[in-house]
Amino acid sequence: MDKTLIQKIIIKGQCITTEFKTAKNKLNKDVFESICAFLNRSGGYLILGVNDSGKIVGVDADAVQNLLDDIVTQSNNSQKLNPPYYLSPKVVEIEGKITIVIHVPESSQVHHCVGKIYDRNEDGDFDVTAQSSHVAQMYLRKQQSYSENLVFSNIELADFKPSLFSRVRALVKNQRPNHPWVELSDSDLLKSAGLYKKDLQTNKYGYTLAAALLFGTDELIQNVLPHHKTDAILRIDNTDRYDDRDDIRTNLIESYERLMGFIGKHLPDKFYLDGDQRISIRDHLFREMIGNLLIHREFTNAFPAKLIIEKDKVYSENWNKPHTMGKIDPNNFSPFPKNPMIAKLFKEIGWVEELGSGVRNTFKFCELYNKYTKPEFIEGDTFKTIVPLTSSEKSSEKIIRLITNNHKITIAELSQKVGISSRAIEKQLSNLKQKKRIQRVGADKGGHWKIL
Repeated sequence: MDKTLIQKIIIKGQCITTEFKTAKNKLNKDVFESICAFLNRSGGYLILGVNDSGKIVGVDADAVQNLLDDIVTQSNNSQKLNPPYYLSPKVVEIEGKITIVIHVPESSQVHHCVGKIYDRNEDGDFDVTAQSSHVAQMYLRKQQSYSENLVFSNIELADFKPSLFSRVRALVKNQRPNHPWVELSDSDLLKSAGLYKKDLQTNKYGYTLAAALLFGTDELIQNVLPHHKTDAILRIDNTDRYDDRDDIRTNLIESYERLMGFIGKHLPDKFYLDGDQRISIRDHLFREMIGNLLIHREFTNAFPAKLIIEKDKVYSENWNKPHTMGKIDPNNFSPFPKNPMIAKLFKEIGWVEELGSGVRNTFKFCELYNKYTKPEFIEGDTFKTIVPLTSSEKSSEKIIRLITNNHKITIAELSQKVGISSRAIEKQLSNLKQKKRIQRVGADKGGHWKIL
């Protein structure tokens, strides 16, 4: 977790999306009231080891593991938090003191804490259980905002693919060996993941659209969502149609693996040392893009999601409920969860990170994959992500960089590396000399360039 980000949040102080608790050696009694309120409202950060005034007091080192275990256990306990919501607290050391940071996303469901419903405003957490109109509006807002919550009371456990539960258990175990889902039955895992709930209109319980999309057989998915599909297309030589295509009409877990396989088949890989660990830049870059394509889409619209590889770029499109319009600025945007339950499961199995980190990671890995390129995120009725495969670096700047690396580089070599004619290179060099950015030292043959 980004230490600098947490420091900024602490400096900003408590607000509708931030709550501090001292929790020196045990959890405060109202910790889960705050968690419940965050889930019901717009999410936020709960930071343990900080007092109400924003002073970092730290939690006792000897108590850290017990605090972490209590948070994980209680968040998965329906007697404490219902529906359960698995949380992943992180230890962050600031100013030599230990804090525990719990990022709580907005949930697509209404949660209770020990039988009471809490909501949040600028002043803190409030028990709204007795305020029937307020609670009704809360349920209505969740149902209207999140189509993943659609309940199908006729779906049975036999409609899910058993192999997918085994796959999820193996993946969460890789992330956290003692993850509660490892020991849960298939039905209990679905409930813990928030994929089984009550339909308020019929008063019947059932599995949700999110459950069907994540774990359903192909037959089940086509029954509940006949238009569901994701198109993976390679369009380089045959630009009118395609060179290769994968028409994907299956669950989201296998869709993710097929899309990553399509990327691996058609795009080169590059490796990078992150500390002492060698990582695949391609896989890190496109897992963010594919995760966004599958998770943050409006499934009830028939517009097919697309992943398209072209000669100079890779782009994805999916139908969207926009909260802003136009290009997203990574330094100034507020991420909004489109399908929190689906996103939560992808996060637990390690395929995506916290909400908002995907945009920042895509910028980071895009430049590592191909220098001087930047991705674009464009929000509208369709959400579009563009990852350039060719550099946007200006030819004059590229010439400067190449000369810096090799002051004896020839015009023919510059032409080949920049990708323009020798005559165009000569014109660029003349302009750079007039602007006193470079100087030729010595004769045309045997001389060298000097950067001014």
